[in-house]
Amino acid sequence: MEKELLIDEDEIKEKVRELARELDRKYVDKDPLFVGVLKGSFIFLSDLIRSMDADVEIDFVDVECYSDMEAGDPELIMEGTSSFEDRDVVVVEDIVDTGRTLEFLKSFFSSKDVASLEFCTLLKKPEGHEFDVDPDYVGFDIPDYFVVGYGLDVNGKFRGLNGIYYVVDDE
Repeated sequence: MEKELLIDEDEIKEKVRELARELDRKYVDKDPLFVGVLKGSFIFLSDLIRSMDADVEIDFVDVECYSDMEAGDPELIMEGTSSFEDRDVVVVEDIVDTGRTLEFLKSFFSSKDVASLEFCTLLKKPEGHEFDVDPDYVGFDIPDYFVVGYGLDVNGKFRGLNGIYYVVDDE
């Protein structure tokens, strides 16, 4: 599989710091619960909370929505262990593509009687949106490429790359 650099490590680090400062302003005197969407968000979530001054709790949900490189209907694999009721919840995603996972998680967390719900994503594909949901915090808008690196994968590979790469179509 051939790949080309889209966003380098330094750009990612600076954007994560910007997002952390923005989230700090909102949550500095609150007790938010940051919920990472596995598996792709784990590196972004880790870097994000380490860049924040606010003390946040974390949890994870696992939502399966890809098979190979094709998007499908989201399915909740793991719900997390925290009580979400009356909490300020920030869902941390690696990428928002069609918006299908955000729509699914919005419904899921709304059923948990959260105090507030916001979404933070490192990457967003504006061209791919099929649902009327937008994250509250966005690192980068990117073209409609299949991307890997910095937690994002294809079939479990390439998560450890420091930058974001797009997969070059071999066809």
